[in-house]
Amino acid sequence: MEISALFLASLSLFLFSQASAEDVTNNPADQLVAALNSNRTAHKSTSLYANPGLGCLALEYIKAYSGQCDKVGDNMKPPDSDFTNTFAPNCGVDAKSLSPITGRLLVCQSKYVQPNEAFDLLIRNDRSLQILYDKNHTEVGAAVRGTDGGAPYFWSVLFSGGKKNASFVFADGTPKVVRPGCYSGANDECSGASGGQMQGGVWVSVVAGVLSVVVCVVFGL
Repeated sequence: MEISALFLASLSLFLFSQASAEDVTNNPADQLVAALNSNRTAHKSTSLYANPGLGCLALEYIKAYSGQCDKVGDNMKPPDSDFTNTFAPNCGVDAKSLSPITGRLLVCQSKYVQPNEAFDLLIRNDRSLQILYDKNHTEVGAAVRGTDGGAPYFWSVLFSGGKKNASFVFADGTPKVVRPGCYSGANDECSGASGGQMQGGVWVSVVAGVLSVVVCVVFGL
């Protein structure tokens, strides 16, 4: 019997969760990137470089939704011009070093979850698996952020085909501290929306005030 790709994804994530905590930082965005790369290598795909500039853009990408998960559910996304005109300046990334985005994953929920659970929410179907394993990716950036001191919580992943140390470069050479939330590759602790330490979540939109559902969207570019 052929083992499904989703089963293999879950298995490799389980193996990642058994690894030493010393392998990644205490930043949930870094831990999500580690889970993504662990899954890619288990699938015989290359490991992606965690570009901090791209990670910061992933955090700005979340901010563009203004805490409104219904925008995610409607499959809306920020215009590409925002990367040059808003995201890059806010992150201190040189706009001339921007590279094309080759894939996007975004999920929001009403409570904070651990990075391995966020991975499960992001990688939910064949389309998200296609994006995860895309051979055009060379770099990845991830971010997590709460809203107004708590829920909803967003997790964002951006992929690019840029070159290491040549794409998404910080103008002053140093990752910019952006609060609240955190992003991968910055060697920084994670701050929640209230300025405190992020405590283990993602947005669930409420339908008719009763039913809670996870809202997830993937974009292949």
